[in-house]
Amino acid sequence: MTDLLKGRSAIVTGAGRGIGRAIAEALVAEGASVIVADNGASIAGDGGDHEVAREAAKALGKNAIAFGESVASPGVAKQLVDLAVKNFGGIDIVVNNAAILRDAFVFRADPGDWDAVIRTNLSAAFYLINAASGVMRDQGKAGRGGKDGYDWGRIVNIVSSAGLYGNLGQAAYASAKAGLFGLTRVTAMDLARAQITANAVAPFARTRVTDIIQPANEAQKTYKERALKIGAHHVANLVTALCSPTGKSITGQLLGVRGREVFLFGQPRPVGKLEAGSPAGIAQDLAGKLGSQFTDLTTDLEAFNTEPLV
Repeated sequence: MTDLLKGRSAIVTGAGRGIGRAIAEALVAEGASVIVADNGASIAGDGGDHEVAREAAKALGKNAIAFGESVASPGVAKQLVDLAVKNFGGIDIVVNNAAILRDAFVFRADPGDWDAVIRTNLSAAFYLINAASGVMRDQGKAGRGGKDGYDWGRIVNIVSSAGLYGNLGQAAYASAKAGLFGLTRVTAMDLARAQITANAVAPFARTRVTDIIQPANEAQKTYKERALKIGAHHVANLVTALCSPTGKSITGQLLGVRGREVFLFGQPRPVGKLEAGSPAGIAQDLAGKLGSQFTDLTTDLEAFNTEPLV
């Protein structure tokens, strides 16, 4: 490869399998040292197997080490960052990829499942960003990466189109992923002066999530068939690009990747306004004057129902 990331160190959560592993492989291939953070739990977050991280790290070679604990607590997130500093001399790249899935319609969902998904998919990302960003800022002040400012700091959060469009039965998952995009925006703002970037990537690729889809209709069946064609390496390519030296000007953005297609998503901004009157008048004016600009209830599966470019 090109040693694009030589000298950098990275943490990738959920890196034992699927998209996370593909990202870890791509970063190592470009010269980065990587901590493979994965507790080996099921897609629902049950159980755990430290061998998942160990096997992945072993396959990646001498520039990778395993971390088999869940990062869904502030103390463990700090341990993970400390491990990177101890073994690699610092931390330059954080990829928050780990996620679990516990689907149910909102009227049937278990609040305990909601809490578990939010903790794993959103809170864990905050804990790791919180622990790593202070170290990154100090590294920049100390001259890590050169004298022209610290442009090695990269944070990439793996989100989902479900958090942008919504999807049936995915209240917890979609809410966590939508929250993760909000966290990305604030992180980009808070770290801009330190020249540390933060971006969100919504992937379309074969994962454990797509593998377990049980199609309820033809649209879902077709979506699954298309998703199974798309390799995770395409996601890894985009993440690696964002972590590269030339990615330093890209921050606070929401990107998607589906095979060789890369999408830049627009972000929520006002598309219309009206002068408010009485409650009845507001409702009437919203429907009558702005109704044509309402966002419909299309799910993410329906929105991306074309053949991918692979």
